[in-house]
Amino acid sequence: MIFLTVGTHEQPFNRLIEYVDNLVRDGKVDESVIMQIGYSTYEPKYAKYSRFVSYSEMDQLMNEARIVITHGGPASFMDVIAKGKQPIVVPRQEKFNEHVNNHQVDFTQQVQAKGYPMERILDVQEIEDVLKKYNDAELVDVKSHNSEFVGNLTEIINGLI
Repeated sequence: MIFLTVGTHEQPFNRLIEYVDNLVRDGKVDESVIMQIGYSTYEPKYAKYSRFVSYSEMDQLMNEARIVITHGGPASFMDVIAKGKQPIVVPRQEKFNEHVNNHQVDFTQQVQAKGYPMERILDVQEIEDVLKKYNDAELVDVKSHNSEFVGNLTEIINGLI
């Protein structure tokens, strides 16, 4: 199962949701997809979805998912890493009216540069190839380094301020 989450930010993230929904429609994803779509206005036609889920349901879906696709909110993608999985992270972008600025783009770039395991995607059209890569390769178990992350996160945040 693939789980996709866009968090709870009030701006839609239609670009990501519609693209993945169309991959399901076109048979390019052959496993079930569950989406948490938040305030997005595009409603999936080929994947199951909920606007919002409780923390416990989100935790369960992330645990059960083989692959997690998430927006660039730190709580979302770091939860995936803490569960020993490598997330596919698609930061929200200002130019698409998905957020008020590009802090998710900047933040995920810095986190990835620190060596944290994630696949960072700015162009949703890259998702199909990344999913093929996840299908063709054994996904690497990710070890949690929470205390190291907190130190690095503090450094990154201070650098952005």
